[in-house]
Amino acid sequence: MRRLWLIFAQAVTVSLAILFVVSTLRPDWLRLGGPAAPPAPAPSRPDAAALPAAARGGGLSFAPAVARAAPAVVNVYTAKHVDVPLIPLPDDPVIRELLGQLPSVSRRHESTSLGSGVIVQDRYVLTNYHVVEAADAIEVALADGRETRAEVVGADPETDLAVLKLPEHIGAVPVATLGSDGALKVGDIVLAIGNPFGVGQTTTQGIVSALGRSSLGLNTYENFIQTDAAINPGNSGGALIDQRGNVVGINTAIYSQSGGSLGIGFAVPIDTARSVMDEIIRTGYVRRGWLGVEPQDLTPDLARAFKLGNQRGVIIAGVMRDGPAGRGGLRVGDIVLSIDGNDVRNTSSMLAMIALLPPGQEVALSVLRGGRPMELKVKIGVRPQRPR
Repeated sequence: MRRLWLIFAQAVTVSLAILFVVSTLRPDWLRLGGPAAPPAPAPSRPDAAALPAAARGGGLSFAPAVARAAPAVVNVYTAKHVDVPLIPLPDDPVIRELLGQLPSVSRRHESTSLGSGVIVQDRYVLTNYHVVEAADAIEVALADGRETRAEVVGADPETDLAVLKLPEHIGAVPVATLGSDGALKVGDIVLAIGNPFGVGQTTTQGIVSALGRSSLGLNTYENFIQTDAAINPGNSGGALIDQRGNVVGINTAIYSQSGGSLGIGFAVPIDTARSVMDEIIRTGYVRRGWLGVEPQDLTPDLARAFKLGNQRGVIIAGVMRDGPAGRGGLRVGDIVLSIDGNDVRNTSSMLAMIALLPPGQEVALSVLRGGRPMELKVKIGVRPQRPR
């Protein structure tokens, strides 16, 4: 009996072992009459159109923004004639002065340059002043291939902006949508559209690197948007747009030691450009408030010399005797703290503040004279037009 029990136990153990191996390696052998399992589908590539842009490997696309703005960006070609002396003058200043009194022998030479512009109203093109400065002829090429002559409506050298007008026979033209630079933040993505090196319309992408850049020595009134979107010669006057295709700036200048882009470009904010453009279209020029003073930033050394506890304000380094400030009693050495209650932080903010004031308006200047606070009433004048 015991031997039979041992044989039975061994048979059960071997059967369980065989069942375990079969269930592990070939489970389909255990299906008794049931439907066979369908074969596993072969791996396949998902439909690319059904995937988001990032999953397709293309990343975020700005094609809709470019398609919205690019048709209104034009290429601007200018030509001007200059007199080139046939006999080069020597470096010696005395000889140059003597020869300069003699009738000069020269020949007319045509100089050409290129830039960009943005159609901002029906047939009105906004561009940089330095693009069309002293030009004898201006040619504009639209993105759709049409070309035509253009005339200068007016210019503002103080902000390096100019407005051109296309002739009526050009027909309907695309117009850019102007945004606002007030909502821009450092780190926002922007795109620059223009005609670099004359190769044709080109779009580059970057971010807003800084806002309110000033004291660069480029213009009288500076409040630039700085971007690392590639801006090269020929991009001047082109559009700086946001991710929706709205124009937020007019590309104006680059910082470069080689002439090419080093990732430091500057654009005039569109709110400033819009204000200048509207006044040029309305009157042909820009009227600005004026005091007739030479302001200077208050440095730490000057603050210590004047025994000031902080560096707030601007010191007056020069006053035109017959200017508005001179007639109002402002003197050299006065420190302007505020204008009509608005704090003056530096020279740039003071010039911008005065420029926005309407000529003829009387304003209150809070100043320090000899360490004593006082208030002066000054009537704003009209800033003289800078010769073009």
